[in-house]
Amino acid sequence: MAEISKNLTTIAIDGPAVSGKSSVGKAVASSLGYKFLDTGLMYRAATWNTVQLDIDISDHNAVVSATRAMQIAITAVSEHENSIVVNGEDVTQHLHAVTVDASVSAISAINGVREIMVSQQRSLASNGCIVIVGRDIGTFVVPDAKLKIYLTATAQTRATRRYQDFCAAGLDVKFEEILQSMEQRDLADSSRENSPLRPADDAEVVDTDDMTMYQVVDRIIELFKVKV
Repeated sequence: MAEISKNLTTIAIDGPAVSGKSSVGKAVASSLGYKFLDTGLMYRAATWNTVQLDIDISDHNAVVSATRAMQIAITAVSEHENSIVVNGEDVTQHLHAVTVDASVSAISAINGVREIMVSQQRSLASNGCIVIVGRDIGTFVVPDAKLKIYLTATAQTRATRRYQDFCAAGLDVKFEEILQSMEQRDLADSSRENSPLRPADDAEVVDTDDMTMYQVVDRIIELFKVKV
């Protein structure tokens, strides 16, 4: 794996699915003039690739081989927006599909997949001045980050957010299925052996249930001014 970055201008934002990490991270990066990286999209890309190749996700060796062979490019739509290109195809719009949601936790838990992704993430973080969001950023990817944030919200709140997103996109989905998927993913992410989802010991925990995105961003900027 790549050496852990020692640059203290990295901001790590972790939290469960649909806790607001990406939206908040983009806004914080924009406010500070920092780069932005959503590591969850990298794992979703590996999952999308696995599904497209019709690989059995229980066959870890096959999943790791496919991930290693996958040509992934993280490009900037703008300075604070990522798009993901896999084997020459922009797959960003497909990465939150139900089929990806159903398998991403299982694939993210595979050690070989995580080793590939973490090496790339540390390389991208090495120059600092970046906001990185994910599930193990403050605990494992860049544990020396000067500011670590852990966003959280109830599964009900997060499932409602995802349901509204799908409906706005014109997709026919059932709220109960989204909630069940959310709860299963929370359990898988928090109980996996390799880098389980949890707040870093020195992370600032921010409950987003009753906060707007802008309030969360303001809170993080306040913490940034104090700690960095």
